[in-house]
Amino acid sequence: MEQLLGKEWDITPAGGATGDAYFAEYEGRKLFLKRNSSPFLAVLSAEGIVPKLIWTKRLENGDVFTAQQWLNGRELKPQDMGSEQVASLLRKIHRSKDLVMMLKRLGKTPLLPEMMVEKLKGQFSRQPLEEPLVKQALDWLERHMSSLQCDEYVVCHCDINHNNWLLAEDGKLYLIDWDGAMIADPAIDIGMLLYTYIPEEKWEDWLELYGLELTDDLRFRMKWYAIAQTLYLLIWQNKKKAEKEMQQSLHFLRKLIDPLR
Repeated sequence: MEQLLGKEWDITPAGGATGDAYFAEYEGRKLFLKRNSSPFLAVLSAEGIVPKLIWTKRLENGDVFTAQQWLNGRELKPQDMGSEQVASLLRKIHRSKDLVMMLKRLGKTPLLPEMMVEKLKGQFSRQPLEEPLVKQALDWLERHMSSLQCDEYVVCHCDINHNNWLLAEDGKLYLIDWDGAMIADPAIDIGMLLYTYIPEEKWEDWLELYGLELTDDLRFRMKWYAIAQTLYLLIWQNKKKAEKEMQQSLHFLRKLIDPLR
């Protein structure tokens, strides 16, 4: 790490699932460093969606490090997720043609429902989860995937947890941690946000802020993708032996599934 910044910088791990992120500080200047970030970060920075990208450097071993501006601020709280600011930033992301173009250049193709179901079936066959609710959910997804209609595939973050939203001291909002970004139906992001954070009686109000009407078609797509994403999450949690989190996800899945019986 010294070859990146010099011995005078104080560099500490930033935590996270990959262990590839660091904080760096020297004489009051702070940077956020990350190993092998996607080239997508440059476009996100240019659009003001993530904190400013300062530089990108390649090491002799082939690793690429990026340095971003370190901003004082806070993660959003669950009760913040219904704000106009969140709806506005998510709308900006979903409507950006530059983001779609960049992901296509990086080899990403649209994430289709058929692909999601096949991947889920494969993962559950290799890593079985003895829970009848999981089979019921997977069967429902497969039966109904042909009914999904999406007019436009956009760049989706695919993990809009409140912890991934950074509100800077100057009041500007950012959405960080883009490692799982896909070209997909915007209902992937919208559905999980609404189901997780917004009471159903306020969905129409939030969608009005976002610029979309709550139709039966949108409701169906949000439910389908929320179920699919919860199954993906259960696979990850099962692999990590995260029992408490798995029970929370199964409870969430049960709430989604119960009205479908």
